[in-house]
Amino acid sequence: MAGLAARHLLGLAEMEAEEINLVLETARPMAGVMERPIKKVPTLRGKVLVTLFYEPSTRTRVSFELAAKYMGADTVSIAPATSSVVKGENLRDTVQTLEALGADMVVVRHQTAGVPGQLAGWLSRTVVVNAGDGMHEHPTQGLLDLFTIREEKGRLVGLEVAIIGDILHSRVARSDIWGLTKMGARVRVAGPATLLPPGLEKMGAQVYHRLEPALEGADVVIALRLQQERQRQGLLPSLREYAASFGLTPGRLALAKPDVLLMHPGPVNRGVELAAELVDAPCSAINRQVTNGVAVRMAVLYLLLGGG
Repeated sequence: MAGLAARHLLGLAEMEAEEINLVLETARPMAGVMERPIKKVPTLRGKVLVTLFYEPSTRTRVSFELAAKYMGADTVSIAPATSSVVKGENLRDTVQTLEALGADMVVVRHQTAGVPGQLAGWLSRTVVVNAGDGMHEHPTQGLLDLFTIREEKGRLVGLEVAIIGDILHSRVARSDIWGLTKMGARVRVAGPATLLPPGLEKMGAQVYHRLEPALEGADVVIALRLQQERQRQGLLPSLREYAASFGLTPGRLALAKPDVLLMHPGPVNRGVELAAELVDAPCSAINRQVTNGVAVRMAVLYLLLGGG
């Protein structure tokens, strides 16, 4: 396969397995670049990447910027609070201004689902990458999760992957489910009934309302952050009760396979979705996910911006 079918990266729901595999294969040599004493290649020299984040971020924004810089591109980071947005400029005018200024790519995070797709329709030349839109998708997080699992386990086909916690509010869960099922893994999801959205079975996931059966025999466990900022009143009795029923402890994790891989998209609420000691346990790949995120995003930039 020569490249990605679409000009933009909006979600894994619309990507074919061959395209996902292309990104994962392209990320491998990119990881090698990161191990060099001088992390620089001129692949995207002269290209301009703009990060436009309407929600807070550390890992995603910084890794996109580092990915661009490692490949020789120039980066600009825009915080709406210090831009013309505070003067009343709407989103369409903002991104069309960025295109007029010469941006080759806009990486956008927004609290409303569907915004990256809107941007793609408004821009004639600039490439759009979705860095998380509402409760819709977070495609590059999904790709880096797939990459991490394949690097650690050697395969994706046939693996049993349990995604646990706040499924309702998690765009990561949706991207992971789409990507994992397309690549041949079997996905289980578990969480409180109030945090399990409808339609998960149609996406290919098996739904559990208790944590323990979802963990039994799992090859990979992906714990999700409890998104307290998105919670509506009444969805959870209390954080203590959530942690007691759905918090991952060493005892519960022992139900999975002995060589289980533990993952989390971050940031972690220690003692809520994960016991503190599990974050740094030998089975944890949480920090490796962060590192792999740069390599995967380098691959995405390479494939979308025409690196040669």
